[in-house]
Amino acid sequence: MWTNAKTIRAYVETLKRCQRCCMGTLWRGDTDRGKRQLCRVLSSTSKPKWRLLFFGTDHFAVESLKLLTSSRSTSEGIVETLEVVTLAGDVPVKSGILNVHPSLLPRWRGPAPVFHTILHGDSVTGVSIIQIRPHRFDVGPILNQQLYQVPENCTADELGGTLATMGAHLLIKTLMSLSERMENQREQGQTGATFAPKIKTSMSWIVWEEQTCDQIDRLYRAVGSRIPLRTMWMGRTIKLLDFTGKCHVSLSDQRRNPIPGSVSFQKDSNTLAVCCKDGWVGFRSVLLKKRLTAADFYNGYLHRTQQKNTLCQMAEGQFFSKKGEIEVHQMRKNSKL
Repeated sequence: MWTNAKTIRAYVETLKRCQRCCMGTLWRGDTDRGKRQLCRVLSSTSKPKWRLLFFGTDHFAVESLKLLTSSRSTSEGIVETLEVVTLAGDVPVKSGILNVHPSLLPRWRGPAPVFHTILHGDSVTGVSIIQIRPHRFDVGPILNQQLYQVPENCTADELGGTLATMGAHLLIKTLMSLSERMENQREQGQTGATFAPKIKTSMSWIVWEEQTCDQIDRLYRAVGSRIPLRTMWMGRTIKLLDFTGKCHVSLSDQRRNPIPGSVSFQKDSNTLAVCCKDGWVGFRSVLLKKRLTAADFYNGYLHRTQQKNTLCQMAEGQFFSKKGEIEVHQMRKNSKL
């Protein structure tokens, strides 16, 4: 763990409060400056391994840090934990920093690569072990990579868990041959580089007239477990839950011409089917004021609108994107004039 020098005092105070541990200090000789403290060592009286705070910052310290890091990754090593305290600026030991990234860089640089892998329908992904570049994220040279075939209908949570395990094993494998990997590292190119920004609530709004069944399916698998998909109905936000995927709909009223956002209750499957750009997708429950099953929402809210014929009244049985809801609001306003 890398820690700013401003927190050193807090670390030392914490160490002083550890009654079952003893404090030691490692020193090294320096012909110009005399002895300089490299790290404080915190050891448990009941365990043979050491817990270290490493304070070295110069080129001399890098080799010690490499050896300590290697010792931590082996069962026979003497290091239990290793925490590095550095100055705020660029110092040599920062070039020993590795990062495990859950994508095949340079694709999906940024904080949310797993979500964008699912959202954009990538069939292949993987993990990358790279060096950190100061002030720039996910652009450092690649030391190791491993490919992974994305399973069909996989969610972001499932994929993230798999890549986390894969990345941990690849990191250990990389450390075991770190010198060789460093010598054969390769720079990332710009070809195929994409950015994976943070997932935001605004991404969960469905635009029925623009998004296909497959796009809505990928959106749900990417963000649905953390941010419910959203739509507008009668000026209110509705959260769509328990997505069932693409569905076939047989309309009871053949005179009705479904348009994106049209809602049909499928009694046999207890599903709300919603028309999108190229078909219908289903949801088994919604969240309005409270969680409602598809049947409850239909019986309590939609049923009374199904037989109405005026354009404004029919809109009451339809879901809208935020943009479409503005147009409907204006339509209702005009109908009252």
